[in-house]
Amino acid sequence: MAHIKKGDLVQVISGRKQDKGGDRGKQGEVLEVLVEQNRVVVQGVNYVTKHSRVGQSQRGTKTGGIETMEAPIHISNVALVDPSTKKPTRVGHRVEERTKDGVKRTVRVRYAKKSGKDL
Repeated sequence: MAHIKKGDLVQVISGRKQDKGGDRGKQGEVLEVLVEQNRVVVQGVNYVTKHSRVGQSQRGTKTGGIETMEAPIHISNVALVDPSTKKPTRVGHRVEERTKDGVKRTVRVRYAKKSGKDL
C-alpha cells in the first residue's frame, strides 16, 4: 500500500534550504504519483522552465514558447503532513473491519503517526 497518494499534503524534507533557492520546507498538494519511477509531482515545488517548439494549431494560432511547470521529485524526499499539527510525520497502517451492505470487510487504513520535533 502506498504511503503517499494523490491529493495528500506533503512537505519537502531534503534538498537546498529556501533561503538558498531550494524547496526544503515547502508544503504542497500531490498532483500526480508516478509509481514506476517512485516520484511525485507536488504543487508549487521543483519548478522548471520548459521550452516548447513554435507550431501552429488548426485555427492558425501560434503555440510554443517558454513555460514554467512542476517537475517530479523523488518520493523519499517528501513526507506526509499531519493534519492536526501541520508538521511532517510518518505513515502507519492499521487493519479495521468495516461493514458495507451487511458484508464485513477487512480494510487497511493509513494514519499519521505522532509527529515529533521535526523530520
